Amino acid sequence: MTPDPDTVRRLRAAGCVFAEEEAAVLTEAAETADVQLDALVERRIAGEPLEQVVGYADFSGIRIKIRPGVFVPRVRSELLVRIAAEEARPGSVVVDLCCGSGALGLAVRHRVPGITLHAADIDPAAVACAGDNLGGDVHEGDLYDALPSHLRHRIDILIANVPYVATAHIPFLPAEARDHEPRTALDGGDDGLRIFRSVAAQAREWLTAGDEPRGMLISEITEAQIGTARAIADENGLTSSVVSDDDLDAYAIIARPPDPAR
Repeated sequence: MTPDPDTVRRLRAAGCVFAEEEAAVLTEAAETADVQLDALVERRIAGEPLEQVVGYADFSGIRIKIRPGVFVPRVRSELLVRIAAEEARPGSVVVDLCCGSGALGLAVRHRVPGITLHAADIDPAAVACAGDNLGGDVHEGDLYDALPSHLRHRIDILIANVPYVATAHIPFLPAEARDHEPRTALDGGDDGLRIFRSVAAQAREWLTAGDEPRGMLISEITEAQIGTARAIADENGLTSSVVSDDDLDAYAIIARPPDPAR
């Protein structure tokens, strides 16, 4: 689709680096949704993330519905999807904690049909959006408090894409994230690992143990957080490892309950 030159000009003037590509996406969205292109362009020029404006994000090979004000899935999080999909089997119990739009859980289910998928988030807008994408078993609440009790000791894969930006760094985030995504999806406390600490502290109560393979917790972190994140896992009786992907500029910590045979 050839983008309208005036739309490209307006987006470029507003500082959109990929103005031509965004103009094409906005034009297609306007035609598909039967809305005025100018209204969408104005929202984008005002700084709203493109994905919130058009109502979707392309992530890990699938299209995710996105509502205004909901965290937009990052490409780097595809590392978590890949790790989870390599471990999952039909029948595996997978939980997408701090799920946002539900993108990660949906991407894993797309790769491994037949998993039992639950998702949870503290933000009502995110829960509604995840419901759009997943269709059911989406729970609202603070971390594990949101989950049905019958999942205790039954979770095979716990994807916890928790907020991990240090509070002091929030003002330096792009305005798209800072102004249009919920603070609860970004702010990880003083060192960025406050929420990860809470997740790790109760992980052994929820992950499967005694089976092979044992349940796993997967969280996204930064390179600078590796040492502290692994120490947190160790403090909570979890064995950990770190996986990275240079192309995605992504790091993930994998933590499991201890091997009962040892």
